[in-house]
This record gives sequence, structure tokens and C-alpha cells, in this order.
Amino acid sequence: MKKRLTREELLQRIWIDPARCFGKPCVRGHRLWVSLILDLLASGATEEEILLDYPGLEPEDIQACIAYGAEMARERYVEVPLEPRKG
Repeated sequence: MKKRLTREELLQRIWIDPARCFGKPCVRGHRLWVSLILDLLASGATEEEILLDYPGLEPEDIQACIAYGAEMARERYVEVPLEPRKG
């Protein structure tokens, strides 16, 4: 069963070290970029597949990446093409 962590607890699992991984946000203790995990999820990978491919990760690390992405979405403007109106 997954642990239920607060947003603050989840975000503590993410780190940025300017000397590693070009200063990109990573899962704490790993050199795995948050963006990689989000890209995998966006591409349809399941949590189970990601955990099998990266055995050092925990389910909470994936949740932390999602929480970090949500925080960034609140703070940044991302240009998304509008769907043409029908009718």
C-alpha cells in the first residue's frame, strides 16, 4: 500500500544540485530528472513499469515528480496551442 504523503513531504524528495545533472530537478539520491519521469508517464508508462526500469525508485518518488510538475505549472506559463473552434 502506498504511503500518503503531504505535498511538502513529497517535494522534499526532489532536489536541485547545480553541480549535478546540469542543475535540473532530480529525484533525491538519484540522477533521474523529474522531467524524465513526467515524460515517461505522459508517454503512457505505468508506475509499475517505471519502478521496474529504475529499481532504486519508490512509488513516492513518482508522486513527488507529479507534485513538482504541478507546482511548476502554477508558476510558469506554458504556451499550448488552442484547439480550433468547431461550428
